[in-house]
Amino acid sequence: MIELEVYAKGLRATNYLMELRGQMDMLPKVRYKIDVRHDLVYFEIDDPEEVSLKQIHCLFTDIGLNPRFVGQIPDSLRPDGETVRLS
Repeated sequence: MIELEVYAKGLRATNYLMELRGQMDMLPKVRYKIDVRHDLVYFEIDDPEEVSLKQIHCLFTDIGLNPRFVGQIPDSLRPDGETVRLS
């Protein structure tokens, strides 16, 4: 299992919360918890081969938020052989 934390400024607004919950339907095998007081989303991913950083990044950008990954990104989620700047 992999844990990932994402900060998205402005997430606590009701419209963004509802839209993010709708977006999470696209990733049914990913569990998540939203910390609205700190604009954070905690992800738990059982099989990292089913989810990519790009998919998680798109969950937020599709609803108009700019996600920032907190801490070290697990190697199993990193793109092979390339470095990608997310911010």
